[in-house]
Formats: sequence, structure tokens, C-alpha cells
Amino acid sequence: MDAVARLTSKGQLTVPKAIRDALELHVGDNVFFRVEGQVVVLARTPDLLELAGSVPVPPAARGRSWEEIRAAAWAAQWEDGGE
Repeated sequence: MDAVARLTSKGQLTVPKAIRDALELHVGDNVFFRVEGQVVVLARTPDLLELAGSVPVPPAARGRSWEEIRAAAWAAQWEDGGE
């Protein structure tokens, strides 16, 4: 799908309706921009609450604080030679 938008004097763009519909964008949604050479990729960023439960938590990490998990990961990395 191709679409064209005009840049305003304030540096703003209106995302064309066809693109908003294709990406299921709604008022208040965040979008992600990536520059690849002379091309910009626009993507809808997921709602983090929608991701809840999508990544399995290993039994050893359940009930531990984020700081404990990070410390264990760093320790394991150094035990493996720091790579």
C-alpha cells in the first residue's frame, strides 16, 4: 500500500486514513519510526498490557525482584567468560 502526506511548516504529518486503518491506529496510540537509508518505516507500538503473559517466565525467576534477576544474569555472564 502506498500513501502520500504533506509535511507542515511545523514538521507535522497526518498519517493517511488507509495507513491508520491498516495499522489499526487510534487516537493516543504511539508509533515507532526507523530510518533505513532514505526510507522510513512506521510501525504501531504494542500496548504493553497486551503483551502480558506472552513471554513465559522460567520457574527459577518467579517471585524474584527484577534486581535479583538482573544480578543473576550478570553473574552468569561473567561465569561464562564475560561474552
